[in-house]
Amino acid sequence: MACAAVMVPGLLRSSVGTICAQAASLRLTSGALRHLTLTSIMKSKRKTDHLERTANVIRREVVSAAKVCGAAAESPSVKRLHLLVADKDFSFKAGQWVDFFIPGVSVVGGFSICSSPRLLKQERMIELAVKYANHPPALWIHNQCTLDSEVAVRVGGEFFFDPQPADASRNLVLIAGGVGINPLLSILRHAADLHRDRVNKGSGYEVGTIKLFYSAKNTSELLFKQNILDLVNEFPEKIACSLHVTKQTTQISSELQPYITEGRITEKEIRDHISKETLFYICGPPPMTDFFSKQLENSHVPKEHICFEKWW
Repeated sequence: MACAAVMVPGLLRSSVGTICAQAASLRLTSGALRHLTLTSIMKSKRKTDHLERTANVIRREVVSAAKVCGAAAESPSVKRLHLLVADKDFSFKAGQWVDFFIPGVSVVGGFSICSSPRLLKQERMIELAVKYANHPPALWIHNQCTLDSEVAVRVGGEFFFDPQPADASRNLVLIAGGVGINPLLSILRHAADLHRDRVNKGSGYEVGTIKLFYSAKNTSELLFKQNILDLVNEFPEKIACSLHVTKQTTQISSELQPYITEGRITEKEIRDHISKETLFYICGPPPMTDFFSKQLENSHVPKEHICFEKWW
């Protein structure tokens, strides 16, 4: 297991318009990767971009072709994509992101995977959820992407949950803001898969309790809320959630009301879950991740138990 203060999901990179037309898996030499990275940064029109913010973050060297096999609106501002990645060398750990290469687009996106590694293993599929932004990769996804569109992806990131069967059981507290739910949903889904395995097989990693704190502007922007509630209802003894809305103007549905708190996630709510067996994963806007990581440190939570990632 590893964790780091990594800045994602983000943004720019150079064109790789021919990648999807090549083999399902493209292996680049370290020299070629450095050249591609430097060229991309020089072409960027932003002061900081995905490559610059993640320049020192571990990436896999394999770039894999992917095909869009599903697309839908997850919220008024977020589009969900299902990508088929046939390359058997492509794999990821729950919580990681992908460099997202688009043919004909001269910059690259960095988007967290929100599906479980189990979905990739069983169906060769990954899921992304991309917020609308005035940025070429996001604009392409929202305005031009269609079924069977071809792209390419490469896994990176040091923010993940990947326990081994013999590891000590840990409780998880997941703290999400806005689209920062993506990597934490991947972690939540993976933990649920591990628990199912433990129940069905009587062996494997023993998952502790999991509490998700998730804040968004309103209930329509609470992404994947039904998926989250399905897991809470499937494993009530293991998984709980507290959904927060900060600018709700409409009536909250009766189904959601038991889980909704109006107002921001508070320091006290998080502090009540501190224990020596608990790991904290935080993903959201920089002020949010800075606040909670600092509060946890001040509460004497070991730094190695605090994992956070910022999205911009």
